[in-house]
Amino acid sequence: MAYLFLTPTLLFFAVFLALPLLFAVLLAQSRWAGFNLADIEPVGLDNFTDLFAQGSTFLTPILTNTLLYAIGTVVIALSGSVVIANCINNLRFQGVWRTLYFLPIVTTVVAVGNVWKYMYEPGGLVNGALNALGLPSVAFLQDPDTALPSVVAVQAWASVGTAILILTAGLKSIPETYYEAAELDGADQFTIFWRITLPLLRPSLLFVCITQFITGLQSFALINVMTGDGGPGDATNVAALEIYQQAFTYGDWGVAGAAAFVLFLVIALITMAQLWLFRRKGEDA
Repeated sequence: MAYLFLTPTLLFFAVFLALPLLFAVLLAQSRWAGFNLADIEPVGLDNFTDLFAQGSTFLTPILTNTLLYAIGTVVIALSGSVVIANCINNLRFQGVWRTLYFLPIVTTVVAVGNVWKYMYEPGGLVNGALNALGLPSVAFLQDPDTALPSVVAVQAWASVGTAILILTAGLKSIPETYYEAAELDGADQFTIFWRITLPLLRPSLLFVCITQFITGLQSFALINVMTGDGGPGDATNVAALEIYQQAFTYGDWGVAGAAAFVLFLVIALITMAQLWLFRRKGEDA
């Protein structure tokens, strides 16, 4: 009877998860233009060989950009959200502040990307602020050296709201008795934050870190809106955008499937490494 009630959910996952996953594995070992299923041609591991062949741009700079993008997003968003969440926890009208920081999450990626794209223009708000400080204008999205960090900053800004919401909930779960005992012992605010808040916030930090890293590794829409094809050159080209281009621009679904499978393995390995690292730190503590 239990399996009978679970049947609709199991069918949903079979149609929208299991079958696409199996088809992606099939595509990764085939050559297909994306039209007639009868034209699928098995090629074994040739697609993977092409991805990592000499002269291929998938490993460098595409996969490298993907890792840098994810790491930059996590570092900025996580550190910023910890500080902001701790500040909000000590303010009045906490619901208002959480709502304000959460607004970018409910805004579409297209809107966020376009607004920041115009803000980064030579006559935009960001360069206007730099000029007002006596600094020269910066070609944020046109310079290969600044394009990727510029998009990373936007992604981190847009994802801080979710992290703040989770971390403030984690802060609320910490018993006040720990802080009272620390204050009676004469601990300053930094010691309390470092010795009490951060260790007890570890489960929330783990969840935020893993979800933000996965989001960063899978990011596609924001880069597509702000830079188009991952330009200038391949300065902002990441794995998800390359998968899209290989499939829908070049019509090479086999290489796209192989790239998707590689990205899946990278995400799985990094997620397991994070779980192992946090679990190890928890045991040491």
